[in-house]
Order: sequence, then C-alpha cells, then structure tokens
Amino acid sequence: MLHDSFSTPGLKLANRVVMAPMTRSRAADANTPNALMAEYYGQRAGAGLIVTEGTSPSPNGLGYARIPGLFNAAHVAGWKAVTAAVHAKGGRIFGQLMHTGRVTHTANLPAGARVIGPVALACPGEIHTDVAGAQAHSTPEPMTEADIVATIAEYAQAARLALEAGFDGVEVHAANGYLIEQFLNANVNTRTDAWGGSIAGRNRFALEIVRACAAAIGAERVGIRLSPYGAFNSTGAFPEVEAQYEALVRELATLHLGYLHLLDHSAMGAPPVPAALKARLRTLFQGTLILAGGFDAKSAESALLAGQADLIAFGRPFIANPDLVRRMATGAALVAPDFGTFYTPGAKGYTDYPPLA
Repeated sequence: MLHDSFSTPGLKLANRVVMAPMTRSRAADANTPNALMAEYYGQRAGAGLIVTEGTSPSPNGLGYARIPGLFNAAHVAGWKAVTAAVHAKGGRIFGQLMHTGRVTHTANLPAGARVIGPVALACPGEIHTDVAGAQAHSTPEPMTEADIVATIAEYAQAARLALEAGFDGVEVHAANGYLIEQFLNANVNTRTDAWGGSIAGRNRFALEIVRACAAAIGAERVGIRLSPYGAFNSTGAFPEVEAQYEALVRELATLHLGYLHLLDHSAMGAPPVPAALKARLRTLFQGTLILAGGFDAKSAESALLAGQADLIAFGRPFIANPDLVRRMATGAALVAPDFGTFYTPGAKGYTDYPPLA
C-alpha cells in the first residue's frame, strides 16, 4: 500500500511516501535557493510528495543561518530550478512556509528585519549564528495588530510566489515552536487581546494565514503541519491542548485543504500524541491526512492498512538515502546519516550519499 499511487483533487502522487520538511541550511547568499539545493531535491524525487525545508515568507522569519526565503524575484528564480529538477523526475513538491518568529538571533536576520513574536518573551536556550557562534535567542517585539495583518499578507504573497516558482502547493508550518505555534501554544502566547486569551484567540492567527493562502492559490494547494504535544523550541503541552487542536482542525476542515500533516515528536523524546487524539483529528478533518514521526517501512504500511492515514512522511531516512522509496520497496539496507553535516554548508552530507547500484 505504501507504494501505491494516490490521487487528491490537487495532486496525483506516484506513491504514498512523503519526504518530510527538514532544515538543511544550504541556501546561498541572501537566502536564495541554489543549484546544490536543486540537485538535492532532484535526487529525492522518488517520493510521492516532497515538502521542502522551512522557507521564510518574510525577512523577519529568516531565523536560522542559510535557510531559504520566498519573498522576492531572486528566491523565485532559485526555487524554479528546484521544482524543475523534481518535476523532471516525475515528483511533486510543496514549499513549506515557515516563519521562525522568536526562534532567532538578530545576527541571522538581514538588515532591517525584526525579531517578532506574540509577546516579548525570548525563546530559552541558544541558536547558532555564522558570525558569532552560539548566541542566546533575541527577545522579540510583541506583534501589533498591524504586524499581524502584514505577516498574514506575507504568507499569502509567498503562496502566490510559490506557484510562480513551479511548486505544486504550499505547506503552512504551524508546528515545532515557530511563529504560528507560538500563537497556538498557551505556554508562549499570553496575549489577552483577540489573538490570544482563549482557544479561539490562540487559533485565530493560524486560521487567518491558512485562509489567506487558500484565497491566494486555492485551498487544494494548501496543506498545514501541526504538532500537538510537541516540545520543540520551548512550547510543550498545556491543559487545553486537545480541545484546542480539535477546535482548530474542525475549522480547518471547513476550508477543504489539500492535507493535514500531523507530527508526533515522541521518537525524538517529546510526549507522544495520544492515539485517540490522532483518531479524533482524522475524523474531524475528513480530507487527506499525512502522519509523521519515527516511521519505518513496516510501521508505515501498518498505519496505512489500518486507515490511520493516507500518506506517511519520512524525515531523516531521506537525508542519507536519496532513493529511500526504492530501498523500502526492495528491502535494501538503509544508510545511516552523518549528524555532523545536517546543517553545514556544501555538498558533504547533502548530495554525496550514493544511491543503490
């Protein structure tokens, strides 16, 4: 079943394997996608669907060193080479729109950009900068109503530019403790205005962004990634977490999106997303569901056969196995990735993993 084709109103996929979004920090100067990135994604086009690494819709969202953007003509030109490489091999590719919000240091941002978040609460811990090594996260400016409206518009414009760049759609990254989840998470979002203070208030930013992207390019070309119970970037569970995500998904279901991408971080040490919650969210959403988090070929097949999901996303296995789909289909051994080169510049640990002979 994992290797069966799958069709949605917006996509025809060769198989049910999704390459999960993974930051790799290989963009060129000015956060522009380059030929090395086109080679990397082209090598992995055997996936039914590729979701790119987090790509910022705004200068303010470029929180990590060397991550790509999608807000100007140079970015569009760079991404065109990536999408062309994937499409030439029969693959499909969505660009993941990720605004890092408070997960940054000013040294990683371009001139004139601002560190922003729902409140003036710095993310605990440190972040790598190329110019000064590890630094404590910068304290964000609390977003005004005007900032929020402008950021929503940036997402919609990035979605339009994604189609111009040849993407088949976009995934709104509302997980992993980045800007949208900073609004979703009650441990971070302590606002008392209409953008916080309640389940509906905390969900509002995510919903307005998704609605804007859907209006810009069509709902069938928009997916969203969620990570309830995730603890990445100092988020974590809170008393209303299940009620909040059920309310969010109930609203998302009315928009008839391309898919819901549900991430369970328990394989990396976070609390598991309860199976009962996953089942309820699947029932509420109705549409295409992608599950991600610690799957191998056997467990992916079991989840599909049990009707728990329509597609299964794989992350780290794709790093060292550009032909992962073929390897899983034939039972070939998987290569272990080199953790030391996950985020380093250049081809090493990026495009130099060999496929099967």
